[in-house]
Amino acid sequence: MTEPTSPTPATDELDPSTAPAAALGPDELEEIDNILDDLRSRGEEIPQWEFCDGFMTAVICSRRPIRPAEYLPMLLGDGAELEVAEGEPLPLLPAFADAAQQARFLELWDRRWNEIVAQLDTDVKTLDDDRTFQPEAMDMRGAVASLTDEQRAEMGDDQEIPSFGQVWALGFMFAVENWPEDWAAPRDKEAAKWLDDALDRIVALTEDDTGKPEVCMFDENGPPSTSHARVDAFGEAIWAVYDLRQLWKSMGPRVETVRKAPEPGRNDPCYCGSGKKYKKCHGA
Repeated sequence: MTEPTSPTPATDELDPSTAPAAALGPDELEEIDNILDDLRSRGEEIPQWEFCDGFMTAVICSRRPIRPAEYLPMLLGDGAELEVAEGEPLPLLPAFADAAQQARFLELWDRRWNEIVAQLDTDVKTLDDDRTFQPEAMDMRGAVASLTDEQRAEMGDDQEIPSFGQVWALGFMFAVENWPEDWAAPRDKEAAKWLDDALDRIVALTEDDTGKPEVCMFDENGPPSTSHARVDAFGEAIWAVYDLRQLWKSMGPRVETVRKAPEPGRNDPCYCGSGKKYKKCHGA
């Protein structure tokens, strides 16, 4: 079976199979965070970058290629698909301040997109391999625990701090839930079990880490903030992403069943309106 092409990144001119997958550095990741902060000043529902990264990963792993005109409004807009012809540039989304800001965001988005595609299409055997896919997951509890007492006091006590990898997994499942037909279980029982198992491993990350804090994923020398069980679950979620990518690539896009309209009886009037019986007209 011919493998489908990867879903298109935010700029249709970029081919994810050939473009270099240059990883985003700390400065560029900070730049993305700043852009999203600015977008949030015009739209309260703009998510954090960790959520965006999980969403992007799910779109890349989707069974069919989902165009930017369809997925970007779901992430950064009102959810309504944009009417954009194939190969045409996206119009300015309302959340962006201007075309330059949108273009820079999409440039960074495409860089990360191509990096994920390259990682997921590389045959790796261990999570210690430098080429292994690494979600942009944040240990917020470790980051907060590493603050001074004064800094934590400024934050207040009314904020619920997510667990390690939780926001990333919520972003992934947000994409799955918004395109349910593309994530529906295949007819093949073994493939369906494979799908359910992989999604269960990602859903597990959407839950709170209630285990004993034993390690800090924010700073290896920081105060414990994450359980060993959570770290293991995070690793299982990474392998789940590989499984999902391989599953849909091997099966290809879903083929819609073409339902043929019932033909008239032989003695019924022909559907063409000739006045003849069907058997003596189009049924002859």
